Amino acid sequence: MKKETLCVQAGYTPQNGEPRVLPIVQSTTYKYDNSEQVGKLFDLEADGYFYTRLANPTCTGPEEKIAALEGGVGAMLTASGQSATQISVMNLCSSGDHMICSAAVYGGTFNLFDVTLRRMGIDVTFVDPGISEEDLAAEIRENTRLIFGETLANPALRMLDIEMFARVAHNAGIPLIVDNTFPTPVLCRPIDFGADIVVHSTSKYLDGHAVSLGGVIIDSGNFDWNNGKFPGLSEPDESYHGVVYTERFGKMAYIVKARVQLMRDLGCMASPMNAFLLNLGMETLHLRMERHSENAMKVAEYLEKHPKVLEVSYPGLASSSEYALAQKYMKDGQSGVLSFRVKGGREKAEAFMNSLKLAKIVVHVADARTGVLHPASTTHRQMSDEQLLACGIYPDMLRFSVGIENVEDIIADVEQALANL
Repeated sequence: MKKETLCVQAGYTPQNGEPRVLPIVQSTTYKYDNSEQVGKLFDLEADGYFYTRLANPTCTGPEEKIAALEGGVGAMLTASGQSATQISVMNLCSSGDHMICSAAVYGGTFNLFDVTLRRMGIDVTFVDPGISEEDLAAEIRENTRLIFGETLANPALRMLDIEMFARVAHNAGIPLIVDNTFPTPVLCRPIDFGADIVVHSTSKYLDGHAVSLGGVIIDSGNFDWNNGKFPGLSEPDESYHGVVYTERFGKMAYIVKARVQLMRDLGCMASPMNAFLLNLGMETLHLRMERHSENAMKVAEYLEKHPKVLEVSYPGLASSSEYALAQKYMKDGQSGVLSFRVKGGREKAEAFMNSLKLAKIVVHVADARTGVLHPASTTHRQMSDEQLLACGIYPDMLRFSVGIENVEDIIADVEQALANL
């Protein structure tokens, strides 16, 4: 089925007399007839549900839908995008290991890697997403276990050359993990370009209405974990009766381990209600991403010509340094988020933001309503000036999340706010 059909139909097929819409199974536990059946579930010898911290029928629906959309073999919902990112890395890295990450990533991701994971003994090297293939390969160490990047960085709007990063990773026998939150699988499928693991903050475009927090990890099933670098997957797990994930689960090894070991211990599973809302939102994902991209392009073109705007960052613009990569990886649309710098510095940027009427100041991005934020003083305020610049964030920069309202109304709001400067 095509992506438009998958958005609506994938993940749940009702049987005769069952609800047409994915039901909310608001239960923590499930009943069985005897202890032998439950024992097989705990031994991973049978499929089924026994505790919602690990799996729930309502969560299974969007998990299977997202896996189908991304072209993966399996997926796991988490309570937030941040927990999806954390588990995706911890499933491969232990204390003493090293990872490489694009410096142009969401501030929460940067802080997770640079502070929390370092405290856990996992070292990280941040690189410019425009790094050369040779220089990227030179950053790999003997203990490097993965490379991480964002398809389209939040909020710098830098593109990741997925094929190049994947090639370097695979030459070193390690996987590439890509955060695909902004494009969604409607606009880009990183697995098609060599990514091995994909993560999302489902709180953004996948949900689309700013009502349900969540994250997801998708396993491509393409990476061979039996190369000696990933004993957690290829050697017995004594915390689970000595199971060897690569032997028992084959292409599903990574995502099964993420669920039965890390989700078991960390407990950051999505709630059934949030999974239901996520699934409902995804039914219109293909329609929304088309409108978001169309509106954002028109707003970017307007801003680029305005005399009070210093610079516009949107990969769909022909003038953008990211244009070539955008045409390669996101040719059907470049999402609804753009950033721009107002002439006059930080004070003018904040004055513009405060003058908006239709667009609201929100600590969120990528939902149906137009929103605006000043990253340097909010989502990325924990960073030093040097770290901000490494992420492509300036004191006078605004992140503008273009919604699906009538674009003429959006531009009129921007116009009146600029006129007040």
